[in-house]
Amino acid sequence: MSAKKKIGPLDIYALLPKTNCGKCEPGVCMAFAARLAEHTISLEECPPLWEKGQEANLKKLQEMLKPPVKEVKIGEVKVGGQLVVRRHEYRYFNPVPLAVTLDDTLPEVDLLKRIKKVEEYGYSYIGKTLKLDMLAPRYVSGDPSKFEATVKKASLSKLPLVLWCTDPGVMEKAVALVKERRPLLYAATRENWKEMAELALKYGCPLALYSPHDLKGLKSLAKTMLAYGVQDLLLDPGVGFGEELRETINCFTVLRNTAIRGGDEEVGFPLVASTARVWEDGGRKPEELAWEETALATLLMVRYADLIILRSEEVWSWLPLIILRENIYTDPRKPVSVEAGMRAIGQVNENSPVMVTSNFALTYFTVASDIENSKVPSYLIVVDTGGLSVESSIAGRKMTAQTIADAIKASGVKDKVKHRKVILPGMAARYKGELEELLGFEWEVLVGPRDSSGIPKFLADHWK
Repeated sequence: MSAKKKIGPLDIYALLPKTNCGKCEPGVCMAFAARLAEHTISLEECPPLWEKGQEANLKKLQEMLKPPVKEVKIGEVKVGGQLVVRRHEYRYFNPVPLAVTLDDTLPEVDLLKRIKKVEEYGYSYIGKTLKLDMLAPRYVSGDPSKFEATVKKASLSKLPLVLWCTDPGVMEKAVALVKERRPLLYAATRENWKEMAELALKYGCPLALYSPHDLKGLKSLAKTMLAYGVQDLLLDPGVGFGEELRETINCFTVLRNTAIRGGDEEVGFPLVASTARVWEDGGRKPEELAWEETALATLLMVRYADLIILRSEEVWSWLPLIILRENIYTDPRKPVSVEAGMRAIGQVNENSPVMVTSNFALTYFTVASDIENSKVPSYLIVVDTGGLSVESSIAGRKMTAQTIADAIKASGVKDKVKHRKVILPGMAARYKGELEELLGFEWEVLVGPRDSSGIPKFLADHWK
């Protein structure tokens, strides 16, 4: 076993139709090959490749582009599909879905409240609304009818489902209710593997395998499932806090390294972290367990978990996870940026201030928020700095007097306001004189605060 060699555009191009038919987004085969090599486009977007006579090349391409960690679809959510162990080696794909358990012992009122809370939860972060992703009805009552009722209530939500039950008889009745949703069946063990495999094949659902802290057993289980015909698998090596934490992290790390660097296809599947099991430690305060679960989930998110199942319903326990996920699953090769240009913040008019900032997303949304807090409607000129912050872009010569002048001229702001004043970030004070010269001395350049938190006071003092 060995890791796959890196595939380049020329390797892919040799197997494409080479017709340059224009039916794909790039329009030409070489550009399509380059996009495939970057994993930013799929084979399905090349119609000629699926025509009669292309079967051999299509099969070779599918095998060539197959990620070492298989991508599995649960409902509308994709998990896995990873190409590298370390994020900086390339990038991570398919952000970790966060599922929240629904124990079938919950009273109906509490169950509905919990579902609604998960559905409506959202946090605004750098221009995005971060949310939770899945619901996980859990069979703990010992009463199959209660589990079915819980699954029915969960199915009213549009969120994808994880059915947590190790009793095949109970699982079959539940999955029959939601089979069209393609839920994850969680989980098959050494004791029930055959029955669970039959259910996965019968209903066309992905199946999780559970073998706590036993990697040989987990691999053996996966090998058996593959031979049985079940292809869409997820692996749960078990989780533990306290004394078991070291072993937990080690299991996840070994599995991911073996799949990607070792090229072992029998463990090349997405990994499940069922951190809800932390709550099985009875006699503890709920807030302590919620804290431990969040800490464990955070650790496993950066140690290769592709799906995390949570029990806590505390907002403070969800928040660090969704923010960490957002930061890990960005492309490290590309700074998070917004489109350059002019923005109108608030009900602007001909007397509104004109300010300048960079197109680094965090900078832009922070500045925009501080302008909103000032209660002074303003125009904001966003300079293309390649996604760098103001300080970094000045140091790297991405924000200069010339680029600022070009942005101001291109924005057409002089036709929007009757004054001729523009406010620079405090860190760009050195450009004041040069910028006035480049603007033909038609504009007065003011130097604003070094930190955007000072914008409200600056406008109150200097903009009358």
